[in-house]
Amino acid sequence: MKYYNYILGIAWMTSLIACSHTNEKADGYGNFEATEITVSAENNGKIMQFSVSEGDLLKKEQFVGFIDTTSLALKREQLQVSKAIITSKSKGVLSQINILNAKLKTAYSNKERIENLIKDEAGTQKQLDDVQGEVNVIKNQIRSVEIQNAPVVNELKSIDVQLKQIDDQITKSKIINPINGTVLTKYAEPNEITIFAKPLYKIADLSTMKLRVYVSETQLVGLKIGQEVTVKIDNDDAMKSYIGTISWIASEAEFTPKIIQTKEERVALVYAVKIAVKNDGSIKIGMPAEMWLNNQEE
Repeated sequence: MKYYNYILGIAWMTSLIACSHTNEKADGYGNFEATEITVSAENNGKIMQFSVSEGDLLKKEQFVGFIDTTSLALKREQLQVSKAIITSKSKGVLSQINILNAKLKTAYSNKERIENLIKDEAGTQKQLDDVQGEVNVIKNQIRSVEIQNAPVVNELKSIDVQLKQIDDQITKSKIINPINGTVLTKYAEPNEITIFAKPLYKIADLSTMKLRVYVSETQLVGLKIGQEVTVKIDNDDAMKSYIGTISWIASEAEFTPKIIQTKEERVALVYAVKIAVKNDGSIKIGMPAEMWLNNQEE
């Protein structure tokens, strides 16, 4: 009988401790998230090199692979040959323009000399008219040659534009990592054929995680951006605590997400709050956590 009473006493004390523990309720519940970026191919072709594995830590602007550029290089070479041929044809036209410009310069000198002679009453108006006529003829000849050369000039400009486009495609054939982060998922392998906008891998910066929690209007009054709070996650038999900083507060209310357990809670209006937490490697995307407005540890 004494042993039975002893067991009952222990059970009663245990229930009191459990009740006092469960009475402590967090100020918000949510899940960790991170900004995930899907890196896609910017060109079509065979993936010649792709040194990415899931879990890799990559740096911003790091070269991680490239797509075959053989066809682009051949097309570029072909355009350069065409440009050289057109340029050689254009040289003859340009030499004609240079000769005519030299004649025009001489004609202007003669015109100025005759104008000075007329001032000194040593020249005639007929001489001036003849020189002016020569100037007009040479100008018309230059315009005619320039009109003939216009298609050649436009063709050269077109080739230059095409060369720039190919250079841009060659640059985009390089796979450059956009941010510092950890590779979450790999979608492609070397030697596969890829196309424009096809996903290659997904990356996210996991050094600082964001905990999205939902709070009531009454709780919202006591929150502000930059405020420090305590964030707790499950860790074996206890809770592991972190210091978090509120980085964003929703400006409009919304209905509680369906992941909340009870029907009463799901129909309540709440405000979303994001808390930045420095990750020591234990925090994963989607992991549940609690927000505490006090800094008391478990």
